[in-house]
Amino acid sequence: MKKRLSRPVTILTLALVFFFNFSLSAQEIPTDEAAIKAGEALFNGNCKSCHRVKQKLVGPALAGVEDRAPSVSWIISWVRNPAKVIASGDEYANKIYNEYNKSQMTAFTSYTDEQILSILAYVKADAARVDAPAPGTTTADNTGGGAGVPSGYLNAILIGLVVILVLLLIILSLIINALKKYLDQKDLTEDEKEVVHSKYTFNTIIKSSGFIFIVIFLVASITFKNVIDGLYSIGIQQNYQPKQPIAFSHKIHAGQYEIECRYCHTGALKGKQANIPSANICMNCHSQIREGTNTGTTEISKIYAAIGYDPATGSYTGKQKPIEWVRIHNLPDLAYFNHAQHNNVGGIECQTCHGPIEEMDVVKQYSLLTMGWCIDCHRKTDVNTKGNEYYDKLLELHNSKKSLKVEDIGGLECAKCHY
Repeated sequence: MKKRLSRPVTILTLALVFFFNFSLSAQEIPTDEAAIKAGEALFNGNCKSCHRVKQKLVGPALAGVEDRAPSVSWIISWVRNPAKVIASGDEYANKIYNEYNKSQMTAFTSYTDEQILSILAYVKADAARVDAPAPGTTTADNTGGGAGVPSGYLNAILIGLVVILVLLLIILSLIINALKKYLDQKDLTEDEKEVVHSKYTFNTIIKSSGFIFIVIFLVASITFKNVIDGLYSIGIQQNYQPKQPIAFSHKIHAGQYEIECRYCHTGALKGKQANIPSANICMNCHSQIREGTNTGTTEISKIYAAIGYDPATGSYTGKQKPIEWVRIHNLPDLAYFNHAQHNNVGGIECQTCHGPIEEMDVVKQYSLLTMGWCIDCHRKTDVNTKGNEYYDKLLELHNSKKSLKVEDIGGLECAKCHY
């Protein structure tokens, strides 16, 4: 005979179940600015490589996802473990799974409810934001657009300089003629008259000691400058732009599709090296993105060959070979540089050293990367202490300064970079 539960226990159980279900359904997307800002950081770091808010990319556009999905709690479950939701037979989950060629989203098992809700808060806020008009749509500036001096002004300046030079030559000629007329009125000896009225020829000019001295001085100066420049350029590879085995375009990936640099270069936040992305990271997108121009398809096929992937069957063959990327940025062994220290702690953007990487089809070394270049940066750059727990005691210890440069915290000590 089964033992029946007492009435109080039954009521308590039902109350707990009701409370649990109510708490899941009552989850609301926050609207405060702090949550939206935190969600933006999480979205840019983890979601942006596959999703956009207002347009379809590898995955669907996320605007209005809170209305399309069964519930907010469903979204949280999906983000944390999409495979589990699909395996449960959920109708909406399987609809998305089949619509996107059975491409399964990465599971973010470590995300808390608050983190996922903050992402939804950012998505909702960004979806409601009215986009600014595209650059160049206004007609207020008819000079050709862009910062800097218009080309018409530069041409006017050059023409003005030429006119001034011609006027100076005319004035000098008038002065010489006036002096000759003045001297002709004086009682001059024959020798003096010969000097005053002597005619300068090309032959007499190039044989004069003054001309020879000027030529020797200019040649020696130019030679000396070239030798010094050559010595200072040893080991400097600025603008070095080698051809890579796969024509990977940062302009398309980081520029057009706005993929976060650290999504591929995962070491930039954690260690000394930013590291070259493995082909596995490429396959996060390119296991699904296969179409494109003939050139694009050819380059993607090189990734498949490197990782041993058969796009026809969607399976891995096990035959792999490394991609022989050509190194571009290469500091000497005597110099120590840590990406995490600058990127994660210092909050330095990648473009500060690598230039407008999002505009480069073929990557080149943008900066000098010399000792002088680094020292100059340490002397001019303010330490980012605001909201940075790494420096929570720094301003307190240096209370005599309102702002700190990197050199003020030991950024010019030899042992910082030479160990």
